[in-house]
Amino acid sequence: MQADFWQARWENNEIGFHAKQINGYLQDNWSALGLQAGDQVFVPLCGKSLDLTWLAAQGLRVTGVELSHIAVEAFFAEQQLEPSITQEGAFKVYRAGSIEIYCGDFFEFDANLVENCKGFYDRAALIALPTEMRARYVQHMRSILPIGCQGILVTLIYDQAKMDGPPFSVADEEVERLFSSGWQCQHLRTEDAFNRRFADRGLETLEESVYRLRRC
Repeated sequence: MQADFWQARWENNEIGFHAKQINGYLQDNWSALGLQAGDQVFVPLCGKSLDLTWLAAQGLRVTGVELSHIAVEAFFAEQQLEPSITQEGAFKVYRAGSIEIYCGDFFEFDANLVENCKGFYDRAALIALPTEMRARYVQHMRSILPIGCQGILVTLIYDQAKMDGPPFSVADEEVERLFSSGWQCQHLRTEDAFNRRFADRGLETLEESVYRLRRC
């Protein structure tokens, strides 16, 4: 899946993946990570997620990375924030308050930008990627995040034969395999997330799984 695909989705406002509310799994499970005010949190492929504002409201320093400048600029505009903008290497960086978003290719994101990171959050990154890119994504996360960094991962599970991604279905077995080396992976819960929107797309079931991860 090429960068042009996601650029086109944002340009055409085809962003059904964007959640219009703060994620409940994030709110329910984040405190268990034990992060402190001032800690840095990393959010890959962050889009214009409202979860960024929730994390910042917990007193955390939030670092996101997002390919689309449309998504980044929409986030700051919708939150009524006026960011400073700088060019740093391959990234255009937008900063306002305790939130910074690096606009560019996630796979060019360097470890020195998150060398002191204590937490991360993935609601829509892993499931945005096709099978052949997911292992590369996990490997890059492993290469840039410091040992001890903890995070929350949310995935979807559905019959991929009945609906094309993204978002893609990522079974529990695949998550366990992807995070089998260099990570501690704890499955927290699986919930029914089926609604009429998915029925219209041909699905009969859809579940969300939540994991707690630790880089080790």
